[in-house]
Amino acid sequence: MSHSPAIQEKMDTIKNDITNHKIMLYMKGSKTMPMCGFSGQVVQILTTVGAPFETKNVLEDDILRDAIKKYSDWPTIPQLYVNGEFIGGCDIITELYQSGELAQLLA
Repeated sequence: MSHSPAIQEKMDTIKNDITNHKIMLYMKGSKTMPMCGFSGQVVQILTTVGAPFETKNVLEDDILRDAIKKYSDWPTIPQLYVNGEFIGGCDIITELYQSGELAQLLA
């Protein structure tokens, strides 16, 4: 599947981000000021688990917002990557947290 040069460039940036950061969260807003409830919930969970993580605000970049959905083939934000692998969105992260699996995954 072919993407526009702008989308392809962002997808390369995403690949670089998730390769260089153990835990990478694409979200609406920032760690300190989430701009949607779902992003806020995932930030709270990651903070509670005590895992250091990086974030990118998709609201600052429409191309990034489109590219991340294509990259993961996942329609919603936030999106969490651990060790370069897509883990899921808010519902999945919440389930993993409640089951104790997230702490193991992030350890």
